[in-house]
Amino acid sequence: MTYVVTESCIRCKYTDCVEVCPVDCFHEGPNFLVIDPDECIDCTLCVPECPVNAIFAEDDLPEDQKQFTQINAELTKKWPVLTEKKPAPPDAAEWEDKPDKLKYLER
Repeated sequence: MTYVVTESCIRCKYTDCVEVCPVDCFHEGPNFLVIDPDECIDCTLCVPECPVNAIFAEDDLPEDQKQFTQINAELTKKWPVLTEKKPAPPDAAEWEDKPDKLKYLER
């Protein structure tokens, strides 16, 4: 099992989760983070660190977020590894509770 970053992260991109990851499995895109399923060791440390509750165990993904398993796997191959916490985007708080953000994902 792996952990998956879901839609809530889009345009928020808080990186608190990256700071606690012992295996550097997070990759950073323009407005989203993903977890490399081949590197994730299922430690769960990142889950409570996410202020927008965007990280789920693959087996616990809400039905409407299941496509993010494939999105994470695909984008880890394209995006660089992120190993240090960065400041959130200036408008991150405005995007925290917005639904249907998949259309804003920049690949």
